[in-house]
Amino acid sequence: MPNVRDRPYPGMNFLVDLGTGDDGPGGGVAVVVFPDARLQLNEYRSGNDKTSESMKLSTLTHYDDLVLRRGVTGSLSWYQWWNEARNGGDARRDISVTLLDEQGNAVLRWRFLRARPAAYRTLPMDAAVAETLFETLEIAFDRFEME
Repeated sequence: MPNVRDRPYPGMNFLVDLGTGDDGPGGGVAVVVFPDARLQLNEYRSGNDKTSESMKLSTLTHYDDLVLRRGVTGSLSWYQWWNEARNGGDARRDISVTLLDEQGNAVLRWRFLRARPAAYRTLPMDAAVAETLFETLEIAFDRFEME
């Protein structure tokens, strides 16, 4: 699926599937904040090494949470998924974010495996400001892949 080209893709055309198979506009995701991914490196040196430099060994992989934001439309789907996790249910899902080109064709996909809600919040309401009311879902996951 990756399609390499000379100019970067705009980041405004995308689909999000929260593991339900529905990645259409009904999901209403307006913002996707991708997580940082880091390798933990431990330094190691054998006592009989002839040099004093240590080697760096990769040990654990750490991921920040994936953050999704959408306008409040009255849908309870995010809250219900978070509530399932809060109440001890097996709320794990494989979810995906698909980047689209200007014609709506899929060009790149990020897959987040064994994902589950970690936090849910709604932004404050303010009667003095006429802005869209947003809800945010933070999603923890075990691994991510790109295709």
